[in-house]
Order: sequence, then structure tokens, then C-alpha cells
Amino acid sequence: MKSLIIKDGYIYIAALAVLSGLTAVLLSPYWSIFPGVLTLFMVFFFRNPRRCIDFNDRNILSPADGKVMSIADKFEEKFLNGEGTKITIFLSVLDVHVNRSPIAGEIKYQEYCCGRFRPAYKDSVGWENERHTIGMESANMRILVTQIAGVLARRIVSWVTLGSLLEQGQLYGMIKFGSCTEIIVPKGVEILVKKGDHVKGGVTVLGKLPN
Repeated sequence: MKSLIIKDGYIYIAALAVLSGLTAVLLSPYWSIFPGVLTLFMVFFFRNPRRCIDFNDRNILSPADGKVMSIADKFEEKFLNGEGTKITIFLSVLDVHVNRSPIAGEIKYQEYCCGRFRPAYKDSVGWENERHTIGMESANMRILVTQIAGVLARRIVSWVTLGSLLEQGQLYGMIKFGSCTEIIVPKGVEILVKKGDHVKGGVTVLGKLPN
């Protein structure tokens, strides 16, 4: 059974729990309220809720929980090498922050870029902020997914590398404390979401390949 808390959060939770206990003993239980609340927030932030994945090689699942900020045409030259559709998803600190593979396939492209930490809802964050990009290939298509750090996010976590084989909906990384995720799908994919929709990683179908 998979853990309901991402292991990257253990150190934060443990440290704050110890701080809360020491504050209660050495100072006052009242002073321990703040680190206690922070401890509960870390448990909430690093949660990994179970998701029922509907495996379908024609569907492209959302890589993240959050709100669809934009849907736009995009010529992608690094991996797709052609016209595509870019869907941008903004994750608030209240959203689940693990990232899931939209399709089943192999990672054929990977790129990490250092950058700034502008608010994740700004239009320029896709090329200006710290980001980690993977290009995945299945028997049917190629897609590109980018994790983008936000103003609060200071670390992009990835548990995969070039050549990794991922199942649809499989966890592959997260962004700590507020972020944005972009996915570029091939032109011709039927987009099933619209701007303003709230999507769930591994559950919401962003697009579908035509028959």
C-alpha cells in the first residue's frame, strides 16, 4: 500500500512536531500552537491521496491538481517538433502537489533549468522561472510536461530520469509550496477542459486522441 504522505515531507513534519513539543515543555502550550499548526499544514501539503486511474491509451490525464489558467496553440520545437496545444495548470498551496504521468510511456527527453521565482500565475514563468521538463513517448503520441517553480516554491522534486518507463497516472515528482504545471499535447488532440476548470492529477482527462 502506498503511503498517504510523500516521503519528502517527513523531515518537515518531524522537525516541526519536535519544535512544537519542545515549545510546549520549555515555554508554554500556548506558544506551541503556531508550530503545531505548521505541522498539520505540512501533513496536509505533502498528502498523497489515493487515486483510481482509468487506464486508456487514447486519454491524456492531468499531470497535476489545480486550476486551468490557459489553453493556447504552441509550436514546440524541442521534442514534439510541431504544432501542439499548451495547457497551463496553476497549483495553489491548498492543492495536492504531486505530479502524475499523463500517459503511459518512456521519458525520451529531460531538461532542468535554473531560474527566478516569480508568481506561478504570471505569463512569463514558463521560460523565466526554475523548471523541469520531461518529454514522454507512447505508441500513439509524444507529450511534453513541465514543472515550474513559483514564488513560494524553492525546489522541484523529480523521481524519474531519462529512459524511465512510466505507467499512466504514476507519481513522478512534485513542486514544494506553490507552483505551475504545463503540458503540451499534439495538435489534433480533442481538448476536454476549458479555462477556469479545476482538474485532478491522474483523474481528469485533459484531452483525447481521435479514433
